Amino acid sequence: MTAPQPTPAQKALQRVLLVSAIDGWSVIVIAALGSLLTLLLGDLAGVGVGLLVLIAGAQELRARRRLQRRDATGMQHLVRAQLLLLAVILVYCATRLGSYDQESMLANLTPDMRAALKEAGVEVADIVPLVRMVFFATYGLVALATLVFQGGLLLYYRSKIPLVTEALAAPPALPTQSVY
Repeated sequence: MTAPQPTPAQKALQRVLLVSAIDGWSVIVIAALGSLLTLLLGDLAGVGVGLLVLIAGAQELRARRRLQRRDATGMQHLVRAQLLLLAVILVYCATRLGSYDQESMLANLTPDMRAALKEAGVEVADIVPLVRMVFFATYGLVALATLVFQGGLLLYYRSKIPLVTEALAAPPALPTQSVY
């Protein structure tokens, strides 16, 4: 006796549950580690951003549990979690990009760093353009990657709302009995 094949709606629900578990837990782990690191560095703003990202990951897992309880509103909550995550990271990147301060960067060079540069025959003024470029490239790439990945995930969740709603409206499948 063969088991009935899952419908496209059931497949969509299973895929959304898998993706939301992977993404939600990944966001939580990365946010927790980032928050701990920024706390150790004394960056309270970074800790705040990390906690907001952690909240977005927790919202995604909470939305996933709603779906597991056959509550279709979980899909809207998945979309909202992605919107929160997008907003937090993009605002963080924008504020960092707007906060570049060459004088502060130069003040953060330790005497050991200055000695190492001098030993290598590099003047501090020579590295300023490179540091500036790396700074802007880093935050620009983080913003772009967030738009692509989390924005794509947001669009994916939105596109699956009808199929997942259909799967949740159908009676749950009965577990198959083992013949052993």
